[in-house]
Order: sequence, then structure tokens, then C-alpha cells
Amino acid sequence: MKKLHLLLIGLLLSVGSIAQEKDPVVLTIDGDDIHASEFLYIYSKNNDEPSFAKDSLSDYMELFINYKLKVKEAQAKQYDTIPRLVNELAQYRKQLSLPYMTDKTKNEKLIEEAYARTTNEVRASHILIRLKADPSPADTAEAYSRTMALRARIVGGESFEVVAKGKGGSEDPSVKSNNGDLGYFSALQMVYPFEDAAFTTPVGEVSMPVRTRFGYHLIKVVDNRPAQGMIETAHILILADDKAADDDKMKAEKKINEIYALLQAGEKFEDLAAKYSDDKSSSAKGGLLPLFGSGAKQRMVPEFEKAAFAIVNDGDYSAPVKTTFGYHIIKRMQVIPIPEYDVMYRELKLRVERDMRAETTKEAFIEDLKKQYGFQTNAQKLLPYLYNPMGDEIFMGAWEGMETPAHDDDVLFEFKENMATLKDLETYIIKRQIKMRRADKQMLVQDHYNAMVKEWVVNYEDSQLETKYPEFKSLIQEYADGILVFEIMQDEIWKKASKDTTGIQNYYDAHSADFTYNIRYKGDLYTAKDKATAASIVKLINLGELDAKQIIEQLNQDSELNAKVRNQVYNSETTEAFKVRKPLKTIDKPEDLTDVKAMAKYKSKNKKAKAKHAKYKLKTFKNGLNKPYKNAGVYYVFDVEETMQPRKREFSEARGLVTAAYQNQLEKEWLASLRKKYTIKIHEDALYGLGGK
Repeated sequence: MKKLHLLLIGLLLSVGSIAQEKDPVVLTIDGDDIHASEFLYIYSKNNDEPSFAKDSLSDYMELFINYKLKVKEAQAKQYDTIPRLVNELAQYRKQLSLPYMTDKTKNEKLIEEAYARTTNEVRASHILIRLKADPSPADTAEAYSRTMALRARIVGGESFEVVAKGKGGSEDPSVKSNNGDLGYFSALQMVYPFEDAAFTTPVGEVSMPVRTRFGYHLIKVVDNRPAQGMIETAHILILADDKAADDDKMKAEKKINEIYALLQAGEKFEDLAAKYSDDKSSSAKGGLLPLFGSGAKQRMVPEFEKAAFAIVNDGDYSAPVKTTFGYHIIKRMQVIPIPEYDVMYRELKLRVERDMRAETTKEAFIEDLKKQYGFQTNAQKLLPYLYNPMGDEIFMGAWEGMETPAHDDDVLFEFKENMATLKDLETYIIKRQIKMRRADKQMLVQDHYNAMVKEWVVNYEDSQLETKYPEFKSLIQEYADGILVFEIMQDEIWKKASKDTTGIQNYYDAHSADFTYNIRYKGDLYTAKDKATAASIVKLINLGELDAKQIIEQLNQDSELNAKVRNQVYNSETTEAFKVRKPLKTIDKPEDLTDVKAMAKYKSKNKKAKAKHAKYKLKTFKNGLNKPYKNAGVYYVFDVEETMQPRKREFSEARGLVTAAYQNQLEKEWLASLRKKYTIKIHEDALYGLGGK
């Protein structure tokens, strides 16, 4: 996570669009100037509502200087020459260069295609025959043959689902639960070859084998329809997957039906989600889930999606719905229609450029580059000197080259500063030859020639990206900085601290008062559905005839929702049940989500509501039975067995915390030494004038 964080910081340090003449120097470190654009871009990115007050700019500049000093020191120690790091940067660069290595016109068509498919949805089932990442020709042929055999059975009348689940059928593990049914999907939710086949195969038919990075697929198109748009929902989940015991499934079904009855009786969905939902990632937010549907990155299992879109009105909720995860009650929050093309264009462009579909435009891109660079070739004249005398040893991967060097230096092709000879192609073929079936030698040589031309042209264009595209140069530079900072932090701080057992012990001895346990309570913490149930819990505890488990069993005879209990040690500072907050105020979203002013106002109100909700009053308890209390719609009863007073943690108990604190100290000391080592000058007039930009 540290590495990802540092790389993201590096990414954000890319130069903005401020024109050079209006881009003053705000910082100089040992003669290296850093311009306003670089500082302003990261400052704005890391602050939703950036303040250009002097204090805010000064505070952030200190963080910026620390980062830049780490980069400077890593370069001074030649971290940028370490082969492993050079290779890592090369891999990032390869990914980041993809948007720049495509045909822009054809890319536009791909964006239009993606939008058209976003406005429609296809439902498909598939059978997968897996292939390794780099399969041999024999493995590929075998997988293809198996896929075709399965297709023949389906075309011959066997059920797609039976073939998918049967012996030798689909190798997608999910087939056991979904029979191969993938539900409805739209553009950019599947790998491109799969998506393309699904959208071009007629309803009811089965595709020919489709190759993706996973292997070969057979795709049966079940249905297509206009896209339903994106939907925002909330849910209450009671877990009961397919592996759950029958008794647990019955209890889960009973519980969800009881929750549904409470909803129908008028209780609030958000309160019930907070009390009872097993989805802890959403229960505190009233069960709210990410957007899903056409145009969204998120997908849901078909049963959930079908039930969600079947809800007619915002604010309505479904009856209990069974999925592979358990039982859900789904509340519709809002449905967002597919936006117009102009509105979606930027997002689609970014996603298309990063998607493998962009590879389909590469051929046209290379042809355009050849024209731009004045590509000239003598292939028709020179290639016969290779394939005419070529022997059959080429099919054994044992060809040693031309019999005579007479034409070694003949120019095969040239463009810009590049010139390739026939000898270069000979070397290219020798390095790449493998054992293979017999083939036409002229076509074989022609294929190698075509591949070599592509490689040379693409490599040259790749070498020019930093010159042609300043924003790309900045992006790569900042990825490089991020890699360097992570590596030097590993060596100077993280590894050093972890291995320095004496230093860690000494730090603990000097700061042991900083490592303490807060007040902790050991006991039974009960939750009750209402005030009356909480009173019943108190009464039963006072009677002293039942233990905690028996109390819950007695109270839950008619409903699994009445009460539950957990016995453990509770930390007073970290137990949410002890933090009594005011309810989170719900702020309604504007009807028009494209209204910039309305959305800004909504975000501001929502931020204030969350800040207000974040404040809390911490409950304290005495030994024995405490009075019931209500927090976030839930009633609690706490029967305390023991109050564990604050105490200093032993070194063994605090080692992780001590190590982290010791690392922080080492980093502060290291940064202090770097500030002494390098000359730093902040250009205050330029820095404090940024608010006017």
C-alpha cells in the first residue's frame, strides 16, 4: 500500500497546463527549478476545496519539499540506475504509452461503438476452456478442438447449460452456481473480444470459439435490450450462501422475512439496515451501495440486478430476494438514464484508450507513421535473396542465414534516422526461428519482414513520445520519482527500523508512556430491537437464573431480530457502540446531477452533515449491569464483568506501534539531514500569488 500511495503521489505531480511564460518558479532545490504548474497541480488534486491563503500554501509547500528532497537524494545515490527499478519503470511506461500509440480517427470510432453498446445490453452465457498465459501451439490447438467439440454438441441439440456443467464442460468455476449465465452487460464490462462477439452474435445462437486472455469461449446470446441505465440502491443482507447448513439457511430466511415485516409496519429502512444487515461495509450508510448497471464499472449478480430494476419508484423496496450470497431486501434510491454522448465522451475516451480494444487500431496507426516518417522499402527486390535459397532447416529452427554475404549491406528499408539492411532481417529471423510445421517460405519471410518493420516503426515512435507530448514526459518523470522515493524509503526508513531491534527497544524505553491501553471493559454487550426488549434483558439478568446465551434464546423464540449478545473485551476508544452520535442527516441529491452549482451545494451540505455526525460522546460504564442506552437507532445493555484500567503496554504488546513510531522518528531525522545537505529556496512572491491563477 505504501508503494501504491507513493506512485499515486508521483502521478499527481505531473505538470499542468499553465503556459511556460506564466509558469513562474516557486521552488529551487540545489539549482533545480520547480514551476508553479507542478506544485499547483498536486495541491489542487489533493484538496477538494483548495485554499490559497498564505498559511495553507506554506504548510503544503513543506510537504512538497520533503517529497522532492527524497527524489533528489535517491538520484544522488544512483537509484535510477538499478536494473530492477529501470525495468519496473519500463513496465509502467509501456502501459502509459498505450493512448499515444493508436490511430486517433479509429479510436473515435471505438468510442462511438462503446457508447452505442452502453445504450444497449446483452445477456449471454458462456463456456470457458482455459489456456495458460503463453500456451504452446499444441496446447492452443487442443483447447480449440475441445471448444469446437462442445459447440458441435450444442448445435446438435444438447442444452447449453447441460454441456456447460457436464463432464469436460466449462472451466469457469462459477458455472456450478450460474450454469454459465453471466446476466446482462454492456460495453467495457467484459474483455473486448468477448464483448465484441456477444454484441455481434444473433440472439439464440452460439458463437464460434472466441479467444481471450483466459482461453477459448463459446458464447450463447440469450437476449438483448435497450440499456436500463445506472441504478443506485441500498440493501439489507442476511448472509446464507450455498455452502451454509440448512438450519442456518432457514434461520436467515426467517430473519429476512421478519425484517420485511418491520418495514411494512413502517420502520425506516436505514435503521433496519444499521441494526440487522450483515453487509458491514454498507450498513452504517443505511445499506447504500455503489451505482451499477449500464455505463457503470460495478456489476451485480443477475438475481439482484433483476430485482433492483423491477422496483418501480425511488424509495420503494423489494420483497426478500435470494442470491448466492444470501437474502436481500433492496431499496431503489434513484435510476440514472444513460447520459448523452457528449456528456460521456471524456470518460469513454479514457476507458477505451486503456482498454485492449485500442490495440485494434494499431495497424492503421503504423501505416500513418510510415507516411509521416517517409518510409521507403526495397523488400520486393531483396527478400528473394533470403527465401529462394532457404533450406528446410528453417522449419527445424536451425537456419543459419544466407549462403553469401553479398547482399548483407543492401538497404531493406529506411525512415527518418533509421536504416535497416538485409543482414538486419536475417539476424531478426535467426533469433526468432522455432520448430514449426512446413509452410510457404516466401510467406514466412514476408511475415518476419512485416513484424520487423512494425517493431522498428513502433520503437522509434515510442522513443519520440517525450519530445512530442510534454504531458507524457511529465507523467513518466513522476512515475519515476514515485518508484525512487519508495525504494529509498525502504532502505533509509522501513527496513532499517524493522531490523534495528536495539533502536526500537530504546525508543520504547524513552517513550513508553505513549504506548498505553485505554480503559477496556470485559463483559456481555447486548443489542435489542427496542426499548421494551432492552428492559426485558435487564430483568432477566437481574433474576440471575439464565446465562447470556439462554437469555437470547428465550427472547428470540418468536423472532431472530429481538436481541443478540457478544462477550469479549471492548476497547473504550475503538468500540463504535460506545460512541454516541447524533443521527446522520440525509441530504437529498439535486434532480439534475449535471447542475454544477447545485452539486457543489449538495457536496458542501453533505460534508458538513458527515462532520457533525463524526462527533460523538464516549460512554463510560461501571462494573455490573449498566442502564440501557440508545445509539444510532440501536438499544444496548452492557453487563460488565471487569473494568480494565488504563495501563502501559508491555514492549511485546506494543511492538508494532513502537516500530511505526520509530520509523516516523527516523524519517524526521533523515529529512532534517536532507534539508541541511541541499540548498532550498522558496520563491514566496510566486507561491503566494498562485491564488490569482
